[in-house]
Amino acid sequence: MNAQATIELEPVSMAEAVGYPSVDCRHGSTVQDAIVLKHDRLFLLLDPAGNIAPPGHCGLGLFHDDTRMLSHYALETAGGRPTLLSSQAMRMYSAQIDMAIDDTVFGGDAWNVTNAVHIRREILVDDALTERVTFTNFLTAAVEFWAELAVANDFADIFEVRGWRREARGTFFAPRVTDCSITFSYRGRDGLLVHSRIVFDRPPDEIGPRGARWRFHLEPHHPVRLEWHVIPDADVADRAPSGHVRRQLPLDRRRPPLEAIYDEWRAGCTHFSTNVAEFDAALEQATTDIRALYTENNGMPIISAGIPWYCTPFGRDSIITSLQTLGLNPKIAVDTLRYLARMQGTKENPDTEEQPGKIMHEIRRGELARAGEIPHVPYYGTIDATPLWLILLHETWRWTGDEALVREMLPHADRALEWMDRYGDMDGDGFIEYAKTSANGLVNQGWKDSWDGVPFPDGTLPEPPVALVEVQGYACDAKRRMAALYHAFGETERATHLRREAAAMRERIVERFWLEELGTFALALDGRKVPLPTVTSNAGHLLWSRIPDPARAARLASRLLAADMFSGWGLRTLGAAQQVYNPMSYHDGSVWPHDNAIVALGLSLCGQKRALLPIMAALHDAASGMSYHRLPELYCGMERALGRRPVLYPVSCSPQAWASGALFMLLQACAGILPDAPAHELHIREPVLPHFLDELVMDGLQVGGTRVALQFTRRGDRTLANLLDLEGAPLRVRIEFA
Repeated sequence: MNAQATIELEPVSMAEAVGYPSVDCRHGSTVQDAIVLKHDRLFLLLDPAGNIAPPGHCGLGLFHDDTRMLSHYALETAGGRPTLLSSQAMRMYSAQIDMAIDDTVFGGDAWNVTNAVHIRREILVDDALTERVTFTNFLTAAVEFWAELAVANDFADIFEVRGWRREARGTFFAPRVTDCSITFSYRGRDGLLVHSRIVFDRPPDEIGPRGARWRFHLEPHHPVRLEWHVIPDADVADRAPSGHVRRQLPLDRRRPPLEAIYDEWRAGCTHFSTNVAEFDAALEQATTDIRALYTENNGMPIISAGIPWYCTPFGRDSIITSLQTLGLNPKIAVDTLRYLARMQGTKENPDTEEQPGKIMHEIRRGELARAGEIPHVPYYGTIDATPLWLILLHETWRWTGDEALVREMLPHADRALEWMDRYGDMDGDGFIEYAKTSANGLVNQGWKDSWDGVPFPDGTLPEPPVALVEVQGYACDAKRRMAALYHAFGETERATHLRREAAAMRERIVERFWLEELGTFALALDGRKVPLPTVTSNAGHLLWSRIPDPARAARLASRLLAADMFSGWGLRTLGAAQQVYNPMSYHDGSVWPHDNAIVALGLSLCGQKRALLPIMAALHDAASGMSYHRLPELYCGMERALGRRPVLYPVSCSPQAWASGALFMLLQACAGILPDAPAHELHIREPVLPHFLDELVMDGLQVGGTRVALQFTRRGDRTLANLLDLEGAPLRVRIEFA
């Protein structure tokens, strides 16, 4: 952000600067109906009419680097509030909103109301917000008309918007107004001066610190257009030689470069097509959303976690999304490996929970992080990102065969393995545990990281250090996979040692976590090594790590699909038969698409292919009922009834990276795709398709230097696979049927 500017600034109270007294989001706010637009480090949430209203709405706004750059944005017109006709985000960077004003405003018949004036709002996000509003009069006579844009900005940190309570804010300054612009300024508690500016292409007839108004003669069928730009992180010294604010590129010139970016992205991705249009739409939307969630951080591209709360790199989220999408585009995984390697811990810091070799959890750029009020600079309080990073390194090698990448990453892998043994295993019992050391750190540090996400069945919370069941599977799998990598790269002695460690750890997991009477694995061991006999989806992740033997895998599959765990819309995070179950909670009974996808791939790998089909069908049905066929971060775990979609979780991120990636991992699970690029082979093992799909084509699947086209066709309960095309380096495709 621009920290230095030589300008006259007048300090004022927040109420004087923005028109409302404070940011108060204690009661939260739904964002499920919001229009969501994003490009790189800028994202925008609007209500369906295209507004940020009421002022300071908790969830809506224009955000840049975790800072809200616009907190009130409302179009008002002659005739009062227009009728909303249509609201759609055709691309992740643009939206179109159509509204109408009826003729009663201009003397029409109240008994026979006719829409008379059409209003179209076209909104685009690149490095700024650009809006064009077109007013068209469909009456037979001209009318006198006016339009007004109300604006304000509170510069709230994203944590405040989510509900974080602050004791004090920085310094607000009186908005500065010219004949065609309004500039808001704020100096944070860290001393950084930030600005955002609204620039109007057509000078308003009236302009002030709260907005601008235009008056015009609206002739029949002669549209009037207004266009303006909201520039975050504005440079207040950015003036033309005349002293006026520099003119911004119009919307029509901003759109083509964005279209080209997405066209290039889609061309580089695998193309999926089926006989079901709704499923194709969900896959296309997920492909687009993955690209939209890309951001630049510290000069490197990386997939961010989700909008609005997690539009930033997350170790765990970025890694799991990468694992899900290796079959879509391996670039995501390569970028993630490099970014997280660069951010790998180098020292011990209890405030940020950094340790040598540890993979980070989350990084933030807002005022709270810069001022040291939160530890996300970055924050390292995650127990699973480090073994997951090692798994991603091996899996990326299996898909790409990129030896240069592996050699580049091996020193980081060495340090990650050392962290697992030296720091991850806190008490030397051979398991990986966590206990927070930062005052503002996370109590729970696995993927269920809410304060109550790791309970005993009655809701009692365990005393740390806590050893989560799925993390033990990740750690075992990471050692097994790294043994394969070291062996391939000539370090046979180390490979043998890791292979033995992995085998011993697998035995320990089964011995300490398996609950014979429940047919599942314990959620965790608490600080006294007491198992938490809570029936959860976490145990299903062990299938992905290939921990259970065939008999236990079959019992676990059956337990996961029992009525208390399978809602009809997917696997619940926690079984409905337990006292602590709450289908509306974040982690204690809700349904998460990414969680379902990991379990489904585990079922496929452990020979339980048929068991994954209900999960695949449930997530397809859920996506079909969502806006844009987009799976959200999570939804509520109520039992499926007659509704066409599950009950929504009101503050779920959407789009969210690992929810977008879930369908691609599910397809890999169904198709039985197992790449071996180093050996120039692709294995298709016992493919199955769910009942709603008769055909699936994957075109352009990248395995090493080869692009593959595959066709899967279902005939009753049997699925056939056919190789359609190979392009590039030689590749052996081996298809195995049950």
